[in-house]
Amino acid sequence: MFAIDSLLVKIALIGVIGIGAQWIAWRTGRPAIALMLIAGILAGPILGLIDPERDFGSLREPIIKLAVAVILFEGGLSLKFRELRHAGIAVLMLVFVGVPVGWALGTAAAYYGAGLSLELAALFGGVMVVTGPTVIVPLLRSLNIAPRVKHMLKWEAIVNDPIGALLAVGVYSYVIHGGAEANTASIVIDVVAASTLAIVIGTAAGFSLTWAFPRGWVPEYLKAPVLLTTVIAVFVLSDLVMHETGLITVTVMGVVMANRETYSSHALLRFKEDLTILLVSGVFIILAATLDWEVVRNFELRFVVFLLLLLFVVRPLTIMTALLFTRIPFKERLFVAWIAPRGIVAVAVTGLFALRLSETGVAGAEALVPLGFGVVIATIFAHGFTAASFARWLGLDRGKGDGILLVGSNGWTIAFAEFVKAQDRSVLIADTSKFALRAARRADIPVYEGDILEETHDDRIDMGQFQQLIAATDNDSYNALVCSELAPEIGHDRVSRTVGESRSASRRRGRVFTFSGLPIEAMLDRLQAGWTFGRTRITEKFTYAQFAARMKSSGGESLAVARASGEVAIFSTDHRPTVEPGDTIWTFVPPAIPARDG
Repeated sequence: MFAIDSLLVKIALIGVIGIGAQWIAWRTGRPAIALMLIAGILAGPILGLIDPERDFGSLREPIIKLAVAVILFEGGLSLKFRELRHAGIAVLMLVFVGVPVGWALGTAAAYYGAGLSLELAALFGGVMVVTGPTVIVPLLRSLNIAPRVKHMLKWEAIVNDPIGALLAVGVYSYVIHGGAEANTASIVIDVVAASTLAIVIGTAAGFSLTWAFPRGWVPEYLKAPVLLTTVIAVFVLSDLVMHETGLITVTVMGVVMANRETYSSHALLRFKEDLTILLVSGVFIILAATLDWEVVRNFELRFVVFLLLLLFVVRPLTIMTALLFTRIPFKERLFVAWIAPRGIVAVAVTGLFALRLSETGVAGAEALVPLGFGVVIATIFAHGFTAASFARWLGLDRGKGDGILLVGSNGWTIAFAEFVKAQDRSVLIADTSKFALRAARRADIPVYEGDILEETHDDRIDMGQFQQLIAATDNDSYNALVCSELAPEIGHDRVSRTVGESRSASRRRGRVFTFSGLPIEAMLDRLQAGWTFGRTRITEKFTYAQFAARMKSSGGESLAVARASGEVAIFSTDHRPTVEPGDTIWTFVPPAIPARDG
C-alpha cells in the first residue's frame, strides 16, 4: 500500500487535479488557467498535499524545463506561415517593435514602481515580454473571436517566449561579468551566436524529420516516440550551449515541421495536443503549489504599483505602439493590449536567475521570486476572468458557435441549408466541385470550395463556429472519412453522415443521420416528390410523445432538436436526443403533412 507522501501518489494527484480543473472549466465555462492556478494553490500551500521542492527535489527544474520544451514545440507546430495572411504585419510588429518597447517600459516600471536596481529591473523587464502558450492556448480555446486576433496572440506568445528568456540571459551575463565594466559587445555576440546555433539546430532537426517520415525511414508506430525524443534531445543540446536557447530550438523545429509535409501530421499533431494538455495541467499545478508562505510574506506593497503599471500602462502602450501603423482595427488592438497573462516560463526563468544572482551576492535578487509569482497570479486572474466579457463588450465575441456545416452540395443539402438559414443560424456548404456549388451560390448560401479534409481548411474555415457537421455527399466512404477525421476537432457527438444504399455504418465513423438512416439518394427522391422541411415546437400541451406518434403515422423524419439554450442535437439511428418543453424539432415531412410551428 502506497503512503500518502509517496512520489507516485503525488504524480497521480497532480494529474487528477490538473485535468479535473480543466474539466470543471469546460463544464462551467470558467477560464481553465485560473482554475488550475486555484487548484494548485489549494493543493500546495493551503492543504499541503503537494510540495514540489520537497517531493521532486533536484528533479523539479529539469521536469518543468522539459515540459515547457514540449509545450513550446507543440505551439510552434501550430504556427503555419499561411496564417500570416490574416495577421502577418501585426505579428512582425509585435516581435520587432513590441519586444524592445515592452522591454524598455517593463524595465522602467520595475525600476520606478517595484524599486528594483536597474540591472534587476532590466532582467525582469526582459522576462515580462513573455506571455507564453501555457497560458494563451487554454485561454484562446475558451474564446470564439476572429482568427486574426487569435493568430496575433498565439504567434506573439510562442515567438516571444524564447526571446524574453534570452533577454534575461543577456542581462544576467552582463551582471555577473561586472556590470558597467562588462564587455557588452562580447555578451551580445555570445547571445546572438548561441541563438543562431539554436536556430540552425532546430531547423536541421525539423527538416530531417520531415525528410525521413515521408520516405518510410521511421515506421508509423515509432513516429510519435521519435518526434518526442528528438524534441527533448535538441532542447538539451541547445541548452548545453547556452541556457534558455533550447526554447528557440524547439520553437523553430515546430515551425519548420508545421510548414512541411510529414504525411502523418494529423496523427502527430493530435498526439502532441493530448500530451501538451497533460503537461500544461501538470506544470500549472506544480507552479501554483511551489508558491509558499515565505514568498507571500516577501511580497511588498510597492510591488502592487508595478503590477498596476504592467497591466494598465506597459502592456497597452507596448501594443498600441507596435500596431500603430497597421490596419488592425482599434477594437482588436485594444483586446490584444489587455490580454497578456504570464505563465510557467516567466516564473521558471525568474526563479532560476533569482537563485543564481542571490548566490553571487547581488542585492535585492530575492525580490524577483515573489514579484514573478505576483505577476503570474495577477495577470491570470485579471485576463482569464475578463477576456470573454471584454471581447463581448468590444463586439469581438462571436458567441457560442451555432452553425451547421454541410459537406456535399446537392438539392437536399441546399434546401436544408435554406431552412437552417431561415432559423437565423449560420450554415455553410462545402464541396470540391465548383459546378455543384453554383446552385448553393444562387440560393445565397455561404460555400467553401475545396476538400474539407485538406489542411488548408484551417485557414479558411473557423471550425469553432459550427455545432454540427453533416457529411451528405453521394460517396459513402468519403462521408465516413470526413467524420472520422474531423470528429476529434468538432466532437464525436457533433458529426453525422448519410450512408449509401447498403446502409453499412460504424459509430467510429460518425453517427448515421436520421432515425431511419435514410440514404442521400432517398432524401433527394423525397425532395423531388414534394417533401418539405418544417419545425415543431414541443410544449406542455403538445408533448414529445404526441409528436413522435404523429411522425410515425405520417412517415416523416426527425432531423434535429433546437433547444431553448441554442444548442442543436442531431437525430441518428443510435441516438435520440432528449426533448423538453420549449424545444423545437426540425423535420422532413411528406407534402400531405403540414409543418406544425407551435
